[in-house]
Amino acid sequence: MELFISSVRRLSQFCGILSALTLAAGVLVVCQMVVMRYLLDQSTVWQTEFTVYSIVGATLIGSPYVLLRRGHVNVDLLPLYLPHRARLLLAFVASFLALAFCLALTYSGAELWLDAWHGNWKTSSVWQLPLWIAYAPIPLGIGLLCLQYLADILCLATGREMPFGLQPGERP
Repeated sequence: MELFISSVRRLSQFCGILSALTLAAGVLVVCQMVVMRYLLDQSTVWQTEFTVYSIVGATLIGSPYVLLRRGHVNVDLLPLYLPHRARLLLAFVASFLALAFCLALTYSGAELWLDAWHGNWKTSSVWQLPLWIAYAPIPLGIGLLCLQYLADILCLATGREMPFGLQPGERP
């Protein structure tokens, strides 16, 4: 179990690095597009699509890292005032519901990706990017997010982490 948890954490950290690099590539392409359009007065063909898909892809691929670092939006008013056992129960319920949602999203994203792959779908732009490339971050990123949720649930179950980062008896 320790091997699984540490492997998922390393994978989530890698996703964070990959996400940052993808986002940086999108920013560089926007800069290149500005130079092409406004300084060189040339048209751009692929830059807008690349930027949109890279930013969306970075968001999806980076989601396991955000969960690892507890960077998601979190309303913690209720857990602050609950006793430890109720916090633990709330953390399990929230994690299992999130995992179930992410599993469903991974499944439907994989179906969409597979349809795009088999149907040889392409964007309607001049660039005609194969849509399986654009859709790949959905099942990949959210699937890895499922693994991070599973690792978090295991950490809660074994006491490696406290629910909402609060020690038993800790109050605001």
